[in-house]
Amino acid sequence: MKALTATNFNFPGQTSVYKGKVRDVYTIDNELMLMVVTDRISAFDAILPDGIPYKGQVLNQIAAKFLDATSDIVPNWKLDTPDPMVTAGVFCEPYKVEMVIRGYLAGHAWREYKKGERTLCGVPLPEGMKENDAFPEPIITPTTKEAVGHDEDISKEAILKQGLVKPEEYDLLEEYTRKLFKRGSEMAREKGLLLVDTKYEFGKANDRIYLIDEIHTPDSSRYFYEDGYQQRQDAGKPQRQLSKEFVREWLMEQGFNGQTKQEPPRMDEAFTQKVSERYIELFEKITGEKFIKTPDDNPHERIEQHCRQFLENR
Repeated sequence: MKALTATNFNFPGQTSVYKGKVRDVYTIDNELMLMVVTDRISAFDAILPDGIPYKGQVLNQIAAKFLDATSDIVPNWKLDTPDPMVTAGVFCEPYKVEMVIRGYLAGHAWREYKKGERTLCGVPLPEGMKENDAFPEPIITPTTKEAVGHDEDISKEAILKQGLVKPEEYDLLEEYTRKLFKRGSEMAREKGLLLVDTKYEFGKANDRIYLIDEIHTPDSSRYFYEDGYQQRQDAGKPQRQLSKEFVREWLMEQGFNGQTKQEPPRMDEAFTQKVSERYIELFEKITGEKFIKTPDDNPHERIEQHCRQFLENR
């Protein structure tokens, strides 16, 4: 299947289009959103030049599963999945922060810790930790949500001072974040995985807070295999993980880390296929279901047809 890296739809009642790093969001009558999860892949806040076949379907179907599995914790925006690469949902005004929660010292947190930092987003970090060690309790380390460029670490105090979220609403976002992470961790353990860290995004519609966007996907989350985790930690070995981190590591090996004026490298066909297989592996591991590839030489046409049918029948 050829990767779908761009869309250009004009649906009935369409009022706006937002094209993010991976998702193209079509707003309908300022009350519905059609979110097309493309096969684009981003890292270090840069969109890479090559798409990954089936990545959009993987992300969309994982997110749909976890949105359904957590709807008792917090209302979410999802109404339907009219296509394997599309979620239709409630139009929300997003908060300008992302709620990142970490159960382990990995990724960005480890890179900061290794440089000597002992606070992250205003949260103190214990001394004497090794890469991939578990925190005594999960920590919340928010970031800003930037339309362009890098999201930045931000503390709770700065969020409140800048008026990005009202105090009472921020407390609720933290409560939702912890409960969602707990549920996601429990579901991961059932499949032999550890949910290492993840991010949640929230928005408001009609004065109600909704969980929006994706959750517990390999783009927004990091997973370790539970089997052998402690033995690897004790031996100082890298953890076996299912996440996008291996793409970031590959980019750093090529000398790319998202600095200004850097051009991301091209992936060859073999590496692109490897990335696709890793996404499918995570889908099957985290859902316990066989991934069924959607056979289609023209996904753009298929998506348009399915979305128009959804809009006609709503």
